[in-house]
Amino acid sequence: MARPRLAVLALEALPNARALRGFVADHAAEIALVGLSNAERPATGGFTGQIRRHLARSGPGFLPYLGVNFGLPDLMRPLAPVTRRLSGAGEAPEATPLAPLCRRLGIPTLTVDDVNGPEMAEALRRHGADLILTFHFDQILSAATLAAVPLGGLNVHPGLLPRHRGPVPTIHALGDGPDAFGVTVQHLAVAIDTGAILAQEAVRLPPDVTATRASVLLHARGRDLLEGVLDAASREGRLPPGRAVPSLPYCPFPDRAMLRDLRRRGLKLTDARDLREAASLNA
Repeated sequence: MARPRLAVLALEALPNARALRGFVADHAAEIALVGLSNAERPATGGFTGQIRRHLARSGPGFLPYLGVNFGLPDLMRPLAPVTRRLSGAGEAPEATPLAPLCRRLGIPTLTVDDVNGPEMAEALRRHGADLILTFHFDQILSAATLAAVPLGGLNVHPGLLPRHRGPVPTIHALGDGPDAFGVTVQHLAVAIDTGAILAQEAVRLPPDVTATRASVLLHARGRDLLEGVLDAASREGRLPPGRAVPSLPYCPFPDRAMLRDLRRRGLKLTDARDLREAASLNA
């Protein structure tokens, strides 16, 4: 079959930014639209409501992770033209935030407050999307949304599913040990991270890796696996059914006890190297 028209849905942040920007630039002709999740959408309580929930569950020790992965990249994004010029990055896609990159490439974009709302349904129809691709996206797609496109959806997950279902798989993998890291490309399903597996790879990471750096590295490797899945679908004329696996328990954001245990073992969610990468993400 011809390459499917992709609706790419993402929350742009440190873990996925460079890999996803490169993918969008290389596949611009195949991308029907890019939907950027509004991390501060009212349905989640906005910025203040989310911070309160994180503090109640995880405590203040979780805030540096949130700041490096999400807060600092958000703050630095408006400065991207300046930082690219100062660094000499110019128009390099990997150094260009998704919204201006898509404008440059002529790809329609929308801010997504509700992925299952009428605005998204209309955008999928209007732009002729065949397949939804989620790449570090923080909203759950309904059965109706998945059925709105002919081929359903694919998800890139920086974990070895069915282990570590949930929003922060590399934190749980960090706690489980060096053999627990990997990446999966799967069919999207209504239940979180339960779709059939299309491609998967265990990845050995450096012994000093942080949960943040692991997520960056695994999203980059996930892009490579995704390319293979899309190439195979084009050759075979269909998306393969994948390998169904039993569902394992959901792994939520860490609680205080988990963070204490990681600190006791000398394992880090983030460090100064991650901070520098977040600050230079648009350079």
